[in-house]
Amino acid sequence: MPAGPAEPRTMVVWCPDWPVMAMLADLPADAPAAVLDKGHVLACSPSARNEGVRRGMRRRDAQSRCPELTLADHRPDADARAFEEILVAIEELSPGVAPIRPGLCALRVPARFYGGEVEAGAVIAERLVALGVWDVRLGVADGLFAAEQAARRALAQDCLVVGVAESAAFLADLPVETLDAPDLVSLLRRMGITTLGAFADLAAADVHTRFGSHGELLHRFARGLDPHPVSRRAVPPELEATLALEPPLALVEPIAFSLRTTAEAFVAGLAAHGLVCTTVRIEVDCDGTLASSRRWLHPRWFSAADVVDRLRWQLQGSAGGVNHGGGIAAPVDTVRLVPEVAEPLAEHADSLFGGGPDDRVARGVARVQSMVGHDAVLSAGVQGGRGPADRGLRVPWGERAVGARPTQAPWPGSIPPPAPATVFAEPQEALVVGAEGQPVVVSGRGAVSSPPDRFRAEVSAPWQPVASWAGPWPVDELWWDEAAARRIARFQVVGVDGSAWLMVVEDGHWFTEARYD
Repeated sequence: MPAGPAEPRTMVVWCPDWPVMAMLADLPADAPAAVLDKGHVLACSPSARNEGVRRGMRRRDAQSRCPELTLADHRPDADARAFEEILVAIEELSPGVAPIRPGLCALRVPARFYGGEVEAGAVIAERLVALGVWDVRLGVADGLFAAEQAARRALAQDCLVVGVAESAAFLADLPVETLDAPDLVSLLRRMGITTLGAFADLAAADVHTRFGSHGELLHRFARGLDPHPVSRRAVPPELEATLALEPPLALVEPIAFSLRTTAEAFVAGLAAHGLVCTTVRIEVDCDGTLASSRRWLHPRWFSAADVVDRLRWQLQGSAGGVNHGGGIAAPVDTVRLVPEVAEPLAEHADSLFGGGPDDRVARGVARVQSMVGHDAVLSAGVQGGRGPADRGLRVPWGERAVGARPTQAPWPGSIPPPAPATVFAEPQEALVVGAEGQPVVVSGRGAVSSPPDRFRAEVSAPWQPVASWAGPWPVDELWWDEAAARRIARFQVVGVDGSAWLMVVEDGHWFTEARYD
């Protein structure tokens, strides 16, 4: 076998559009889907791309291109958890994987063991395809930057190898946008430098003087000199727990009782590493094959009793695997507890005077959730926004809010406290007139045409004199988007009967958004 290069080579494994790949686990493989981040497309599936959906596109534009598009908000924690399976699979073939971000990782090329760099890439690609990752691309080069660019230019399930000491030549024809530094790229473009090769031809001393240390680092990338070594991630400790039942048991209660000691050891093992489990996957084997698997979330963290309860509910609620009289269709021989999310104990410890939700409430809600579905039980919260409907936040019980708008940010046009007690799902048509019966309108500069004198909180309600009113609070949203632009003004109106309402006028039409109780 020929000797390899003196310096270790770097391999990058890239799974394009990973946020969508993690999302497609619950959708057909050819379904058009996209993941949104702050209202713009972060990633989209190949079928959506064929319909014209592109990264950076706004929600409305993406839906106009593809009406069947399935949309989901970006959940970085879910992406990382899904990518963990990929990292574990690669570590089984070559220890020492360095995750860069979900969907992208690097490792030292295991060329000697597999007979060559191309052969090693083929083995890794085959392993990931077996896991259902059909679009995986690999690149090999002397450094991390060049290897990543090679992976991004490889074909699906293929490995593009850049020869030893050929990284600079490979990078030379790539555009300067490859550096992913918008300010520097803009300046280089104005200087007439459009490729990495032209950037690499500049003197290193001149680059450092003109662009500073960061520019000097990017200059080294362009020259094929990557100072960043691939640092292996620390292999996480074995935190799973397994209960082997010999002989297998066919009744729910004996199985749950047998799991108690294993569950206590499971929780204690996590605590020994300063961790608690907030999401656990319980797998049940019958006759040597996987018969039931379910993810369970906890709003705080799992105790041994919580784990036993979840197993009992899972066995009682598994379709086709459970007799509702308390028995299961086939004897259970193995139960596995897999901590999908383990977090530092300090983040969940009680304060001096206690804290966290009541355990009895949490267990009761989790039981209901197991019967009606994970997304059918929601918890309410508050996020930033101008209108009362915008501030409502609902997330599945046990999950943390992801992508919620911050309440601390300034929200021009938002109404002052207190917040209304009743917010209507759909604003009700209303009428507000002045002393002479003329409709009250608000000009583009926020001026009221006449003081409100009478109003109807809904069209069918009787007219009522206005006792007092406040406003307007004008809101001019998305003015740069002609299709989505909205200009409204909100008022607080109190009737002579003491009822108080939050009303809004838009294009001369009045609506009632909420009521103050």
